[in-house]
Amino acid sequence: MKSFKRPEWRRPQWALALLIVASTLLPAHAAVQPLDHIVAIVNDEIITRQELAKRYAEVAQSLARQNTPLPPRETLEKQLLERMVTELALQQHARSTGIRVDPTQVERALQRIAEQNKLDMAGLQAALEKEGQSLDSMRNTIRNEILIARARERDVDNRVAVTDAEIEGYLQTQVQQGAETEYDFSHILIAVPENASPEEIQARRARADQVHAQLAAGADFAQLSASHSDAQNALQGGAFGWRASGKIPALFVDVLKQLQPGQIAPLLKSSNGFHILKLNNKRGLDATLSVTQTHARHILIKTNELTSEADARSRLLQLKERIENGVKFDDLARLHSEDASASKGGDLAWINPGDTVPDFEKAMDALQPGEVSAPIQSPFGWHLIQVLERRDQDVTQERQKLLARKAIRERKAEEAFQDWVRQIRDSAYVELRPLD
Repeated sequence: MKSFKRPEWRRPQWALALLIVASTLLPAHAAVQPLDHIVAIVNDEIITRQELAKRYAEVAQSLARQNTPLPPRETLEKQLLERMVTELALQQHARSTGIRVDPTQVERALQRIAEQNKLDMAGLQAALEKEGQSLDSMRNTIRNEILIARARERDVDNRVAVTDAEIEGYLQTQVQQGAETEYDFSHILIAVPENASPEEIQARRARADQVHAQLAAGADFAQLSASHSDAQNALQGGAFGWRASGKIPALFVDVLKQLQPGQIAPLLKSSNGFHILKLNNKRGLDATLSVTQTHARHILIKTNELTSEADARSRLLQLKERIENGVKFDDLARLHSEDASASKGGDLAWINPGDTVPDFEKAMDALQPGEVSAPIQSPFGWHLIQVLERRDQDVTQERQKLLARKAIRERKAEEAFQDWVRQIRDSAYVELRPLD
């Protein structure tokens, strides 16, 4: 059975973060700017009162769009400051361990944000300036998002291994349980620091019990998430959306499957802290899958300090001309492609819908068998693509194993990510100062 592993063709994990950045283009609530002073020191860098005020205004705007009641300002500011401290510690870790962000990748992200808002770059700049922001500040935000994402990929995602035994165990469990179930749920985390004292653990438990009691009394889950949760999605109301059971920690699944929509689970304890879950809905999954697969190959030229966007595109245009003059595509791929598939003549084997990033898939789907694309750009660089053939394929069994591997990897990576964030935050020197 073929494996469809393509680590270089995963969708960028910072794509969702860019959508959050893009959402700040909508009008923000006006806020009185306080006099500036230092509110936190993280190792050798500072966070200022005005930086915190700016983040508060953006989050207040986001919560208003979600129709989420705004928590008390003091409570929300403390939550935001802790989040900013953690983000800065992660950025410092990434930079100090050699991670750099290519400016061209930042510019491509800016272009996508402009397109999402139906603007050109001049229009994006005007919209930002109208709200008192700038392209440079947005570039910095995007750069930091990518910086953290790359550190996560290197330190967490790339170290997660999934064994064949785990896949078989996963599939056997699904057979025993019948069709796999998806859960739409929300989550509040009251984190417990690594090596916390018994007194600290008890204090966090008391805080979690208080939040749980408020929810049992009918309090708004999203509002309490924004004001109390230490989870990464706290400001999105703690919502996870639809997740297959295999992509959810087993601790959560054991509880969620016993709940009815709308119910709050009993308080849960893990190594990360205390968890509160609310089941919003659940549904079964269709186990049969037939898709149109594409057999394609490509040549990739990456951009960097030595190879500009124009250079990469020009090189591919020259290669396409040689292909049109009779030179074999696979021979040129072996000589020139900078992708791992170069040794196979650029062959990507059979590709399912969604296996590649959208830019690549859109260009590939527009080609007829035998046709070679013009140079196209993706987050990975510039490509020439040739479609060899297409077929409709029942990939149920093969896809089940692929989905099992993906689900196990995502679950293990998310658990490892939470531990990684906590370790970096706890190892940083942090000094919090009065906000006023």
